[in-house]
Amino acid sequence: MTIAVSHGGGSNIIESSNLSSELLVGSIDGVIRLAKRGSDWIVSEKTLEGNHVHALVQEPQSGIWFCGVEKGGIFASEDDGHTWIKRDVGLAHTNVYSLSVSAINGKTYIYAGTEPAHLFVSDDLGLTWIEKPALHGQETDAWKFPAPPHVAHLKHISFHPANPVIIFASIEQGGLYRSDDGGDSFEEIKGMYNDVHRLITNPDDPSRMFVTGGEGLWLSKDTGLSWENIFSRGSEYGGYPDQLVFQPSNPSCMIVTAGQKSPGQWHREGTAETRISRSTDAGETWEVILNGLNDKLTPSIEAMTLEESNGVVQIFAATSHGELLWSEDAGESWNSSAIAFPPVSKGNHYEAFQRDVRHS
Repeated sequence: MTIAVSHGGGSNIIESSNLSSELLVGSIDGVIRLAKRGSDWIVSEKTLEGNHVHALVQEPQSGIWFCGVEKGGIFASEDDGHTWIKRDVGLAHTNVYSLSVSAINGKTYIYAGTEPAHLFVSDDLGLTWIEKPALHGQETDAWKFPAPPHVAHLKHISFHPANPVIIFASIEQGGLYRSDDGGDSFEEIKGMYNDVHRLITNPDDPSRMFVTGGEGLWLSKDTGLSWENIFSRGSEYGGYPDQLVFQPSNPSCMIVTAGQKSPGQWHREGTAETRISRSTDAGETWEVILNGLNDKLTPSIEAMTLEESNGVVQIFAATSHGELLWSEDAGESWNSSAIAFPPVSKGNHYEAFQRDVRHS
């Protein structure tokens, strides 16, 4: 089985029959296929070179992969990511930041989020796309990204674990929005800082919701009616969390990655000071993990995927330096690969780090 590691891919918490030995990584220079060889990983193939890949998702019934490209639209692969064809007819905005897949009453829907922040959906496996205009209709003056061109983007799309008709749209920057009708209407969920990176819902207790963003980690225990800032700027876990996953068999076990400061400071200081932290009590408390990791990593962790199979949990994290970190014990300890590949990055995050990045 092949799984993906990408910044804006919605399917990054996976249950499978067997642990995967191949990864598709979305990089600034195409899709990088990594294969397990012994105790390490190697680059076995590169496709879509010259494209900055933000998001990779697989539609599980057909096995088709979809790839969202910065200023390049959407591609599809029917042969497990070995070859790709353009598949974005009707996509009015082609600067793609996020992709997610949902099945409603047996029918598959693929959602795409763009910059500027618009939501598109396909019900024919990407052959045609239409906009769900209600989301962009919620735009306010707060929909403004700090860096040029100062345009907000739809960074992440997620669904209620018990009802996929309920969609959550994370706008950077602009806030968190909820649709109860598959995207035909939206309303804002208020109570947290409006630099929203992603929303994750606990499937065992859907009233328990988490948001990562520009002012730390936020927790709601009442389905979004109120929010608590679990940790924020200046905390030991970091002030700028992004990637957040949980263990499917035990959602109380969670892993979060966070830089200490915001990307503007990464550019000034040349380091993100990234940490990986773990919670075993459904996000109430956190501990920094250092087993196998240097403390306060220079690069940002831009993508993370967790896979569970037969009680074994492996986690993959890809950085803005083009490095792979992985854990084979649910995040208890970590390994780093000797290989290097093009940086994995949302937008220009990778440009902040002053080092020579090897492309192999």
